[in-house]
Amino acid sequence: EENGHLNKRLKRDAGEEDAEDQNKKSPKRKIVLLMAYSGKGYHGMQRNVGSSQFKTIEDDLVSALVQSGCIPENHGEDMKKMSFQRCARTDKGVSAAGQIVSLKVRLIDDILEKINNHLPSHIRILGLKRVTGGFNSKNKCDARTYSYMLPTFAFAHKDHDVQEEVYRLDKETLEKVNKLLACYKGTHNFHNFTSQKGPRDPSAKRYIMEMYCGEPFVRENIEFAVIKVKGQSFMMHQIRKMIGLVIAIVKGYAAESIIELCWGEEKVDVPKAPGLGLVLERVHFEKYNRRFGNDGLHEPLEWTEEEEKIAVFKEQYIYPTIINTEREEKSMVNWLNTLSIHDFNSSVVGMQANNKNAKNSSDLEGSDGCDDDSD
Repeated sequence: EENGHLNKRLKRDAGEEDAEDQNKKSPKRKIVLLMAYSGKGYHGMQRNVGSSQFKTIEDDLVSALVQSGCIPENHGEDMKKMSFQRCARTDKGVSAAGQIVSLKVRLIDDILEKINNHLPSHIRILGLKRVTGGFNSKNKCDARTYSYMLPTFAFAHKDHDVQEEVYRLDKETLEKVNKLLACYKGTHNFHNFTSQKGPRDPSAKRYIMEMYCGEPFVRENIEFAVIKVKGQSFMMHQIRKMIGLVIAIVKGYAAESIIELCWGEEKVDVPKAPGLGLVLERVHFEKYNRRFGNDGLHEPLEWTEEEEKIAVFKEQYIYPTIINTEREEKSMVNWLNTLSIHDFNSSVVGMQANNKNAKNSSDLEGSDGCDDDSD
């Protein structure tokens, strides 16, 4: 019996060593992972090594990569060792349906299944592709598409329309919203849409390819709509401020001419919409695809086969989180109540006083984390 136990133990030890040897032999390759996650309860995407107080998406991802055997433990402690790079930083509470990270891993068998087994259900790896050795997901990305899901009562006029749950968006108001969103298209100086840049900072100029609001739909008795925006890159708070200003105009707090005023050097008091509805939809690698996508060695970074999985994940985890959180915490309702505090014709001095008053409510929301270029 003792010999039997000993043989079993020796076999088990040998099996573990074989697995370890297999891991060591598995070649390390540069890959990208397609990620989807619900950001509620997380302090954003980017890991803060040494700070366990604020949990991030990358904390859970790195832990799963180590436990699945894709990366050695010391690479988890020092992410530079695996050449890790995320395509876009999403901030507190912000979700993603098409985030991309690039890194070097051991290409073990059933790699996606093994990583997902060590992740919570609200974080999924939906796809994997091999890329060139020097690929960096942040630097090689030509554009990002974000969506912003909001209850349509945000567009109800402050003086006339019925507010909140019974509100339904009419065709004329939707046309007005889209006319205003179209004003952002092209290259403009967005210094008024972030706290990070001055009016003469060249990096405040950004190129927006498209921005529009889709047809409304009803969920849980509340009507919602989704705004899509595609741009080369975004600064911190930029998308939320772009949407916040359009809401302020449609509601009747600000004149349409204020958008034109924002492109000038004068400081304009632009309100920042809540962070809850913001989702990183997809990232675009058009230049990379043209150069390497059909070279016979690499695949284009397109995710047609994963579209269905992305749609299912959004329906299961992202949309319900936005809808239920809106119902419970009323972040849009509370923010709309602060719009009257803003003086859209104020001077910088007046703005500082107003911002101080509004600070308590706006600071409850995370920034959109769209500061793609400020890693």
